[in-house]
Formats: sequence, C-alpha cells, structure tokens
Amino acid sequence: MGWKTLDDMDLNGKRVLLRVDINVPIVDGVVTDSTRIRRIAPSVRDILAAGGKPILLAHFGRPGGERRENLSLNQLVPTLERAFETRVLFAADCIGAGAEAAADALQPGEVLLLENTRFHAAETKNDPELAAGMARLGEVYCNDAFSAAHRAHSSTEAIARLLPACAGRLMQAELQALESALGQPQRPVTAVVGGAKVSTKLELLGNLIEKVDHLVIGGGMANTFLVAKGLPVGISLAERIMKDTAAGILAKAEAAGCEIILPSDVVVAKKFEAHAEHQVLPADECPEDGMILDAGPDSLARINAVFEASKTLIWNGPLGAFELEPFDTATNAAALKAAALTRAGRLTSVAGGGDTVAALNASGAAGDFTYISTAGGAFLEWMEGKELPGVAALNQ
Repeated sequence: MGWKTLDDMDLNGKRVLLRVDINVPIVDGVVTDSTRIRRIAPSVRDILAAGGKPILLAHFGRPGGERRENLSLNQLVPTLERAFETRVLFAADCIGAGAEAAADALQPGEVLLLENTRFHAAETKNDPELAAGMARLGEVYCNDAFSAAHRAHSSTEAIARLLPACAGRLMQAELQALESALGQPQRPVTAVVGGAKVSTKLELLGNLIEKVDHLVIGGGMANTFLVAKGLPVGISLAERIMKDTAAGILAKAEAAGCEIILPSDVVVAKKFEAHAEHQVLPADECPEDGMILDAGPDSLARINAVFEASKTLIWNGPLGAFELEPFDTATNAAALKAAALTRAGRLTSVAGGGDTVAALNASGAAGDFTYISTAGGAFLEWMEGKELPGVAALNQ
C-alpha cells in the first residue's frame, strides 16, 4: 500500500479538496437514488471532525465542456446537506476568483461544493493548468472517487501531484477490499464471471486465469465456451465467431492450473420472457430451437461445492438471465450460498459491476458480502490488472 489515508494527514484548519463521485440519478430535480452520496459521507464527517474544511470536487453527467444548467451540481445541495447534517455552500465554478473567495470564506463545520468539473473541456484532457487552478483552492487533496480512478483527468490525476494527497474512506475501503481479493488473497480463490459477451471481457479472463484457482463462467459468455467445446446451443445468445478465442482461453487456463467451470446442465426455453415454458437438459442436449437462459441444478451444486472449498471469491456478472423469473434461480442460489459462507466467516467475498450489484440486491445476498463495489468501469479495469491513474497518482 503506497497511498496514504485521511489518518495520515494533518487536517486541522486545512482546506481539503475532496474528489467525490456524486453522479446520482435525478428526475424532475429530485435525487432518486442517493447511495453514492451516502457512501462519501464518512469522509466528509471525518474531515470535519479533524478540524478540516471539505471542498467537494465532482463531475456530473457529460456536459462536453459546456455549461449546462440541467447538469449543475447546485441541485444536489439539499441532498448533500441531509446526508452530511451540516451546511453546504455552493461555488458557481471549480476554479477562479469566485471559487477561491468561497474557499477562503469557508468556516469550520461547513462544506463547500464546487461546480461540475466537466463544464471545463480541459478536465477530461488531464490539463495541468486546470488542475493548478483547482489546487489553489485547497491545502490537502483527498480522492474518494474510486469509480473515476480509471480516468486520468485534471481532478483525479494531475491535481494529486500538486498537493499532499491521500485516499478517502470509500477509496480506502475499495482498495483494501480489492487487495484482499486478488492482491494477496487467501487461497483457494474463485472468480465468477458472467454477462453476455466474451469479447468485452477478454482482458479480464486473461488476467484472472493467471491469478485464481477456479473460474466459473456463466450467462451468455458460457454459451460461447460451450460452442468452443463443440456443444449445441440452439438459438442461444452466443458469440460464435469467438469460439476459437474461447478455446484458446480454455487451453491457457489448463496450462495455468486454473479450473474453468462451465454449465454441465442448462435451463432451456423457446422464448426470452419471464415464466416461459422451460426444461432442464444436459449441456450437450440443447435443441436447435432452444435458448439457454440459466445454469441447471447440477451446475449449481458444483458451483456451491467450489464456494465451500474456497477462501476468497470475486464476482462479476450473473449466471443466467437474472432479470427474468425463474431464470434468476442459479444466480440467486449461488449468491445466497456465498453470502452464507461469508456470514459464517469462511469466505471473503468481493463483487462489482452494474448487473452484478443489481443481481445481488435482487437475491437478498448483497448485505452479507464482504464488499460490493459500485465503481463499474474502475472495478473491471482493476480486475483486468490495469493500473488506475487516479490510484497511481496517490502513490507519488
């Protein structure tokens, strides 16, 4: 761990530039899901408790370097005040004389929210001059936006080189969870990778087979691997042109000592709709007009047995068409098994990715996982073994 945390910084009386992700959904001016705001509240409260003055840096939407009032962060002030239980002031820019005056006037116990960093086109170009303008507002930089850490932007990378820098509480939790899952995990390590396409997760699969003991492949991806093994998949979602690539991954996994677990039986229907008539068949007996929508009970039993024998689990993607009942059965049951093992202290479980979070929430298992990342792209790039610029900058 080359990065510092808030505990390593002298914050008393200091203006702390806190990069956060508050890119929350808004309908008719009302925040419909404040999860991301709630998750940064611990950093804000700890800075205030240490005598610091939090100044929030954030982007919102994709304004493309133009000032667009519907993407102004000003509309989040009431929600932020409720989450932080303190007064939140607003500056109409993230640089310049007005922002500097607002930062200078900030009183103990108050929070300052700066306007959308992406109103400046230079933000996404990691422009050093824009970063310098932001840095003039604070004395300490704290990055609490792991979800933006895979982007080298002025407010995530360049600025970290200009001020004493550290990770916020959410960033710290993300990094510690990820390190425990793949950096220095307890073995055996199992990964679950699902989703529609092999082509979008080639780097992920290539990295995982070098690091995990068991790799469970589900969803539409599994069908592509069944095709690579010469098995029929009917009209199932599958990237047939990727079969040679999938075969290569199977060979590399075998050479690396990583066991790839594919469905041995499948749930097959003729329509992609909830409660469609379906049957359970061996994986090599999908009819020509059949559509594989979930892993079968024998496959689930094998997955659960692997979970039982594992110490660490990392999960990205569902095992079937989890959005349609009853084709969410394997995903829900496996998730609940992982949750029970985690609750019993037998498994460290880390999950991330949009569909993954939705599936685990739907199953009721999410609350018992060791850690669930809401970071999306940053979580995937970390799983792929890539260096995240926003994290690397904290190591300077």
